[in-house]
Amino acid sequence: MSSDPKISSTARSLEPTAPWWHTAFVLLVLGAGSVTSAYEHGFPNLHLPGMSLRLSGYATVLLEEWLLVLSIWLWLKSRGSRITVLTGGSWHDLRAFWKDVGWGLGFLLVGIPLTSALSLLTRTKLDAALFLPHSATELLVWLLLAATAGFAEELIFRGYLQRQFAGWTNSPAAGIALQGLVFGLAHGYQGMTMIVIVIYGCLFGTFVAWRKSLLPAMLAHGLQDAAGGLLFFLSTK
Repeated sequence: MSSDPKISSTARSLEPTAPWWHTAFVLLVLGAGSVTSAYEHGFPNLHLPGMSLRLSGYATVLLEEWLLVLSIWLWLKSRGSRITVLTGGSWHDLRAFWKDVGWGLGFLLVGIPLTSALSLLTRTKLDAALFLPHSATELLVWLLLAATAGFAEELIFRGYLQRQFAGWTNSPAAGIALQGLVFGLAHGYQGMTMIVIVIYGCLFGTFVAWRKSLLPAMLAHGLQDAAGGLLFFLSTK
């Protein structure tokens, strides 16, 4: 295991990290972003000056996710704590890093086919062409967005919210289920595909609880998003 056992034990405890009002702020920002994206079908009308529609959407998501990471970091700092309380530690050497890469890839080998099958069963499908990169500039920003999603979304949902919900309900299982629900609902622009995303969020939450670390999940999430955008871009050339 790549993380410090003492830190991991603390991070996986049922004690909430922050008060209710802080979590309410996090949920409010997520809800506002989801409702707006659902209404605009992925921010197509949010056209920032000098940017394409997709770049405008990417920039908006980057701003939202880093705002939430900042709010979590500031709260932890005010309490004399660090982000590693939520991540379950950090990599101490390359061997630990590559071990977590292996765990992350292993998770994707199970998670991607499973969610693909669920999409077929529920007859839900996202029109990815609306969101994935079409130009070299968009691809570069997409890769930044993928790295951000890997770090920020795992920190927000599986690190922060999962612990909050588990602490409030005194149930790790409830923490996994509730953060998965919020994770799905946060993707309002994907319509009924949110059903599959809820299940995928729960799979990620279970994986994090099992490994007692966010690090493999962060790598898996970032790699999946990056690969999806890169493969789509190459397929259009």
